[in-house]
Amino acid sequence: MSNIHITSLILIPLMAALAPLLSSALAHIVKIPIVVFEIVLGLLLGPSILGWVQPTEFVSSLAQFGLAMLFFLAGNEIDFERIRGRPIKRSVQGWLISLAAGVMIGVLLAPSAAAGVFIGVALTSTALGTLMPVLRDAGEMRTPFGTAVIAVGAVGEFGPLIAISLFLSGRRPGVATVVLCAFALITAIAIYVAGKGTHQRMHALITATLHTSGQFAVRLAILMITALVGLSLILDLDMLLGAFAAGVLTKLLLADAKPADAEAVESKLEAVGFGFLVPVFFVNTGVTFDLDALLSNPTTLAMVPVFLVLFLVVRGLPSTLTAPPGTPGADRRAIVLFGATALPIIVAVTEIGVSSGDLSAGTAAALVGAGMLSVLLFPLLALGQHRRAPDWGIKAPDTDEHVPEEG
Repeated sequence: MSNIHITSLILIPLMAALAPLLSSALAHIVKIPIVVFEIVLGLLLGPSILGWVQPTEFVSSLAQFGLAMLFFLAGNEIDFERIRGRPIKRSVQGWLISLAAGVMIGVLLAPSAAAGVFIGVALTSTALGTLMPVLRDAGEMRTPFGTAVIAVGAVGEFGPLIAISLFLSGRRPGVATVVLCAFALITAIAIYVAGKGTHQRMHALITATLHTSGQFAVRLAILMITALVGLSLILDLDMLLGAFAAGVLTKLLLADAKPADAEAVESKLEAVGFGFLVPVFFVNTGVTFDLDALLSNPTTLAMVPVFLVLFLVVRGLPSTLTAPPGTPGADRRAIVLFGATALPIIVAVTEIGVSSGDLSAGTAAALVGAGMLSVLLFPLLALGQHRRAPDWGIKAPDTDEHVPEEG
């Protein structure tokens, strides 16, 4: 193994370990999401600046699995019972508005219609996997405000994945729809089987191996990820669609587990994801970021703030449809900012666009750069807006009952 490979293998875990230390050190001044430090450290030590860490095939493969794990954890953590009804319906409506506006603006900005579609889909994404830790750390996972943001994020991740599979897969839309329906049917059957019965024998095995080398629950989750990601790849769909579905399926399989066991399994999966695989993806995003393509052309560099504003307009503003009745203005602004936070889908979309030759490296770098800035700025500004909001009560979705603020 070459020295540069050994250096990369040492420095990437070092950057992953430094990120929470830096975040904690600055927490008394400003709370910055850990992923920001992971990306910035990767950019600093990568070939664009210091050159101490170089992209490798091994790290790239590991980063792809980290991206899949990020979407798995997002799917596994969504409480569909909580967001069903009004939140999810309004989120879908908002995303469809974002898709129409994004594609229209993308076609106007891009030199070709194909490039415009890539830009448009990128503008419709919301980084739910990035927002989940922010909401959890802020104690907003089960508040009405948090429910609205999670609904926006769920649709903002799942919707673009559907769009990628239908319009960016290289297939004709009719064929792509048939393939996507086949995947949906297989996944729906698996979800139906998972949600049927109590699976007592499986839960007994989970309990028996929870604190042994067997770790059946974790191994089962990894199997779900690899199986559905593999199915996505076989059908030539985006792998993140399978990873997200695997998270939902695993959540259903563990729904009837003992509360203590379920909590322990969730902790172990988060340890594998956020402790190992997900940081590799974000660090590698910084390492592989094409800073030269961004800085070499003033027009390309100028597109970064333009895309940042478009995230707010195209994705953020329609997200306010999900805001519950009676939401204060400060929280509506926070939902705009949270909804406009994007990165993982942008990375996936731009990689496909550059590989197909429809998207230039400069435009891809500008989109990813804007996504990185959105992750840096928007959650921080959103939490600041949310703290300014007065205590408030809302109506429960689809009912006339008054629900006080939780948390």
